[in-house]
Amino acid sequence: MQVRFHKMHGLGNDFVVIDARATTPVAMTAARARALADRKTGIGCDQLILLEPSDTADAFMRIFNSDGGEVEACGNATRCVVSLLGGAARIDTVAGMLEGRSLDGQVAVELGAPRFDWDAIPLAYAMDTRAMPVGWEELGSPMAANVGNPHVIFFVAETDKVALDRLGPLIETDPLFPARINVNVATVDDRANIRLRVWERGVGLTDACGTGACATAVSAIRAGLVDSPVTVTLPGGPLTIDWAPGRPITMTGPATHVFTGDIDLATDAGG
Repeated sequence: MQVRFHKMHGLGNDFVVIDARATTPVAMTAARARALADRKTGIGCDQLILLEPSDTADAFMRIFNSDGGEVEACGNATRCVVSLLGGAARIDTVAGMLEGRSLDGQVAVELGAPRFDWDAIPLAYAMDTRAMPVGWEELGSPMAANVGNPHVIFFVAETDKVALDRLGPLIETDPLFPARINVNVATVDDRANIRLRVWERGVGLTDACGTGACATAVSAIRAGLVDSPVTVTLPGGPLTIDWAPGRPITMTGPATHVFTGDIDLATDAGG
């Protein structure tokens, strides 16, 4: 079965996008997603994106991390899909309806309102997500937010000095987080700028994480540390996040199309 794919990235967070809206349905399994995402024997990506038909939107977007696990949301992927579809687009996901539009070489997407209740993250037991009474070595008192997927955010004096490659997997798989967790370590430089590094569940350290930027920005706004809109700079580059309490989050940033190709799915590990 020959399938057309698009290789895209948002600030270095890269995707293989398969548009199956007008073709034979693509049966995506964890094994197949892992095989396609493998950087040595597959196409290579952080996430595999599958677009399916939708009765209420331009596409239904499914998201598979490089470990094969299916997840709820990905902000950078949403920008890439909006760019691929062109102009303005409505994208349905398991996390809800998303809307986006292309403007002056950038893509703005509306990701819905964040949730802060402990059981919406979800956490294993009740606690205040504004200042969680937990810690892992030097990382303590984080905030938590669900922006379509779950995030925990640590505000530190210097994000580059945190051993996130070591602490990230410990926190991601802690029993406190029954759905696992994306781990964000952020430094507030001033009221308009945040620097951020992200350990993404099922992926690892990543150049950029759109939902991580959103979760970090809304948490900083909620805590009174920054004003909206705020620029969140990740290793791959900056994103602009705009949010006010009770409103959806708007994220603006680039989306890059790298190349288009074809692959025979019958020959991959999930075929």
